[in-house]
Amino acid sequence: MLCAFSVRSQVTDIARLEFTYFPQGQSDNSFRRVRTFVNIPIQLGEDGYLVPGIGYRNVNLKLGDELPFLDLNLERYQSIHASLGYTNKVKNDWRYAFQGGVMLASNFSGKIERDDFIYEGAVFFIKDKTGKDGAKPGVKPWRLIFGLSYSTTAGRPFPLPIINYYREFAPNWSFALGVPKTNLKYRFNEKHAVNAFVTLDGFYANIQGNIVFKNAPTDSTVNVGENISMTTALSGLGYEYCLTKHILFYVYGGWTIINDIRIRDKKANDIFTINDTNNIYARTGVKLKI
Repeated sequence: MLCAFSVRSQVTDIARLEFTYFPQGQSDNSFRRVRTFVNIPIQLGEDGYLVPGIGYRNVNLKLGDELPFLDLNLERYQSIHASLGYTNKVKNDWRYAFQGGVMLASNFSGKIERDDFIYEGAVFFIKDKTGKDGAKPGVKPWRLIFGLSYSTTAGRPFPLPIINYYREFAPNWSFALGVPKTNLKYRFNEKHAVNAFVTLDGFYANIQGNIVFKNAPTDSTVNVGENISMTTALSGLGYEYCLTKHILFYVYGGWTIINDIRIRDKKANDIFTINDTNNIYARTGVKLKI
């Protein structure tokens, strides 16, 4: 079984195109994002795969509220991501995988600079019993993924855990427990499914030229914003429709549990919160799965 290299989503996605919308309650701000990625598995030997991947995100953070900035160039962010991974089997049906990547993430108001680059790496292990082995009488299909990921993103000087446990526990019912997503799914048939979930989301980008706050001293390091970060925890319900065996359309919606958009200084200290009010959100897209 091939586990596609989407470490963030921890699923066997080959490609995805997705649109997300947060209206940002109690303000005139809003958050819109379009993201897409493609992973290209190349078989090397019987069980080994080399998996190059590319991805793109476009974030439109519409800022309608009055903000204490001397300059405002914070509404459009883009990121371009390239990665290379490898996976192969070891003993007892385990599979190891590792991935390295580089991302450019910025508002790109000028030339590309050093702080626009983010470097990432991950190593994880997979035991998958959702295929023919999991289909044996008396064996309920399951899958376990665990490992560590690291990014040079400011404020994250340590590896973060990757963990996901998936199990089918009754006819048409399954659950997944882990980080960044936990869900409970019910399949009506091969075409239609619904699920309830809790998941993490967000983005990070460099601010080219930095942001100087009104009335801040010109030599201030506390009141100069150098990057922007958004961290959200989402809860909600989703509907999935299988267009074909491998192409799936989905619509998710719900409520944010955490919604924190802030500007930070070069030491990753929060110096201004753009919005932290929880609100509704919606997400829809199409993905290609193994």
